[in-house]
Amino acid sequence: MNSKSFRLSSGALLFLAASQAFAADKQTLRPEVGAPLQEAQKALQSKDYKTAAAKISAAEQVGKLTPYESYIVLRLKSAASVGAGDYKGALSAYDQLLASSELPAAEKLQTLDAYVKIAYASKDYAKTADGIAKYKAAGGTSAETLGLYAQSLYLAGKYKEASSALSAEINEMAAAGKRPTDTQLQLLASCALKQNDMVAYTAALEQLVTYSPKKEYWLDLLVRTQRKPGFSDRLDLDMYRLREATGTMEKSDDYMEAAQLALQAGYPGEAQKFVDEGYAAKLLGTGTDAPRHQRLKDLVTKKIAEDKATLAEGEKAAAAQETGDALVNTGFNYVAYGQADKGLPLIEQGIKKGGLKLADQAKLHLGVAYLMAGKKEQAQKTFSSVQGTDGSKDVARLWTLQMKAPAAK
Repeated sequence: MNSKSFRLSSGALLFLAASQAFAADKQTLRPEVGAPLQEAQKALQSKDYKTAAAKISAAEQVGKLTPYESYIVLRLKSAASVGAGDYKGALSAYDQLLASSELPAAEKLQTLDAYVKIAYASKDYAKTADGIAKYKAAGGTSAETLGLYAQSLYLAGKYKEASSALSAEINEMAAAGKRPTDTQLQLLASCALKQNDMVAYTAALEQLVTYSPKKEYWLDLLVRTQRKPGFSDRLDLDMYRLREATGTMEKSDDYMEAAQLALQAGYPGEAQKFVDEGYAAKLLGTGTDAPRHQRLKDLVTKKIAEDKATLAEGEKAAAAQETGDALVNTGFNYVAYGQADKGLPLIEQGIKKGGLKLADQAKLHLGVAYLMAGKKEQAQKTFSSVQGTDGSKDVARLWTLQMKAPAAK
């Protein structure tokens, strides 16, 4: 993951030099300490950080500094280090400043905020995360500063903690009706991968396709779902339906196999849809395999003619069977031909009749049929009823996500 960067300016952090405080309390510094520090302060104002560092060092060499003298030295040293781009040196000074009893309570929050940004700039991500936790506990509210927390944990290699922090951020945003950022979602997915937690990774992918439905996210989610243990190969055609709906059909073989599976399932009308889309995408009908593509197209045309000639007869035969499987299949075939008014009642009758070999897959197909007919509310309700452990529940959930998500990019 790319880390977020900050431009640290010495001017933004020169509050550490606090000229007004130094001038007001000058009498508390011994002359041999105060004189070089005054010169250091002038050098800082002129952005002469090398001279400032030398004068600060001269004050330190006086020795036996009082707590207040040490505090002023640290303020100036931190400002000089930031100005010179020495973030590690500045971070060391900040660590001591935050531990100093001389640090005014009113300045602690501002000091912690600067500490976080310097720790991040110096790539000390563990200190960044620790500093943000302290900043938040002290009442800090800067969205920019708090937004570094999960990323810092991630960059520090604390993936479990980063995942928890990201989940909390995302849930909080969802509760407020806000959309999580792509960076948050990508980081959540990466945390899961770093921990080899595929369950968490899949859950993160589901959130990605919900809020940012890019084709690569959908394809990753579909492939991982299909590879789950126990996922039935009887659902291969269903996965191609999802790939078509999410725009992830990328190769000629995708359209060829989808069409062939539709033919095998007894849905030549659906097979034609896959073939037509393959030709429209210029993935079929071109190249050295164009003759093979044409043969499939011709076969689909032939099967459609044969199928339509026997549809009415097949419907009667399906109704006469003791179980509802044939009715479900016949009904889906009608829907695939664009005849939802005939097909949907048949699928419903088949499910009601019972005795189904694969009841959850039948309900899954009813949900898809509702969706094909534009009946989203009925489709959503039907998908939520699918509980099969053969992968049908997973497919139903993916359809639910696809229905809610914007069009894939």
